[in-house]
Order: sequence, then structure tokens, then C-alpha cells
Amino acid sequence: MSKFTHFILFSAFLTASSAFAAEQREIVEHKMLMDHGDGHLMDMDGGMVMGQNKDKLPGGCNKISEDSEITVRAGHKYAKNFPGTMFAFDKQEWRVKPCTRLTVHFINEDNVRHQWMMHGLPKFMYDKGMFHLEVTGPGKISGTLILPKEDRTYLVHCDIAQHMEKGMKGQLVVGKGGGTFPSIPGLTDFAIPDNYDPTQTVAATSSVQPVATQPVVAQPSPASQPSSHTGTFIIGIALGLFATPFLVSNFKQRFKGMSSKDVVIYGASLGKSLFDQAVNLATSLYRSLKK
Repeated sequence: MSKFTHFILFSAFLTASSAFAAEQREIVEHKMLMDHGDGHLMDMDGGMVMGQNKDKLPGGCNKISEDSEITVRAGHKYAKNFPGTMFAFDKQEWRVKPCTRLTVHFINEDNVRHQWMMHGLPKFMYDKGMFHLEVTGPGKISGTLILPKEDRTYLVHCDIAQHMEKGMKGQLVVGKGGGTFPSIPGLTDFAIPDNYDPTQTVAATSSVQPVATQPVVAQPSPASQPSSHTGTFIIGIALGLFATPFLVSNFKQRFKGMSSKDVVIYGASLGKSLFDQAVNLATSLYRSLKK
């Protein structure tokens, strides 16, 4: 056997050994996390937990309905079931009961940074309304949160640039859920489906007409068109009066178990949201009347 053949075989052996070692790299569990307050924990090795809450009940939850644990694995190899993706979780949907205390064990199996992040949580309990687990390189990290009482579906994703767009996303369904999100791999249709049919391009091109051949239709002046704002305003008042008793009952249930500080924070957030909507409505009415 020639020296060149020996060299080729030795190189192939080193390549295979390196690939096997990378595949078998030990998963390091991040346990020694520093507490930075408000449920924010992290270490110096790329592990992070944000928004952890083990004991504070959301409004409307009289007690923990159940303690539940899930293990989520993240990595490139889980994308093989979804053509066109690069990264994925091993599962794309998790279901829990309202008021569940959920512990998530997040395992990153790649040599890059991955996250398991969800938004839309009550801001008076979770800073920025977010729960967030993060690991850099192969590792495991765990965090706990308590889900609100409402039936709702939460988007879960990796927020590293292009990781979500390349497939690393799923949804957490609380109770009956509140709809689904588009483009969840293996679960829901794409928001903008790929279309590589050349005939569609040809058809679209052939359907374009010269500007000169397009007929010009006279439009009635704005002054001659009936305005729908008055009717919309009256309908809004009627709906508001009808819904008020139900809203009062709902808020009583939501504020149950909250401290005075939590109620004030929640009220301020709700007031700001209503104020912004009122400003947008007033601006819209002003612009329509000005035309």
C-alpha cells in the first residue's frame, strides 16, 4: 500500500473521528446561575433564564392547577423532517392547563446559540411579557413559569437572527387555546407559500396591460359619499353599554389574588393601551373629515 493511500485513509479516519466527537459532545447542564433579580438568571458560559416565576399566581388563578414538566430539544438534525428549514425543535406544540406551573428543560444539541422564548405573558408578572431560556453550545438549562388562566395560544421561537425564519418555532397551547400561528413546521400552512411554477410568472406578465388602454372611471367626490363614521360611533356606544357588565365581572375575577401594586400596574398598562387606541381613532376621524 502506497504512502499516498495511507495518507488518504488516515485523513478519512481523522475526519470521521472529528465528526463523531462533535456529534457525541457532552451536554453540559447549567445549574450555577447568578440571580440578577426579577426572575433573571445567567452564568458566564452562555446559559440564561429570563422571567422565571415559581410561586406568584396570575390574576384569576386561585391555586396551581397542576405541576407539569416538558423537555424541549433544539438542533439542526430536527429540521430534516421539514424541507427548506435549517433548525427546529424536536416538537412543535405543547399543551397545558390554565394556571399550570410549567418547568421547561431546554436542551441545545448544536454548537451555536439557541433559545426557547415566548411572548404575550402578563407584564405585571413577567418583565416585558416574556419567558426566555437560552443556551450557547451543547447544554441544558431549566426554568419555571406559571401560565395565566385564559385559554390562549403562545408563539414559541428562537430569537437568534434567522433561526425562527429557518424553522425553529412552535406553539404552547393553554387550555382550549386561542387559534394557531402560521408557518409552524408540520402543523400550519405557510403565511407566504413558496411557488416555483413558471407558468404563474408567464400568466402574471401576460396579464399586464399598457397604461393607455386602461379606462378611466370618474370617482364621486368625497363630499357626495355617505360617511360611515357616525354609524360606527353609535354601534360602538351600544356595544360598550351592553358589554360593560360582563367586563366588570371579568375584571373582578382577573384582579382576584393580585396585590394593590399589581392592580395599579395592570390598570396603567390597560389605560395606556386604551388611550393609544382613542388617539388613533381621533386621528383617523380628523383625517377623514379634513379630506
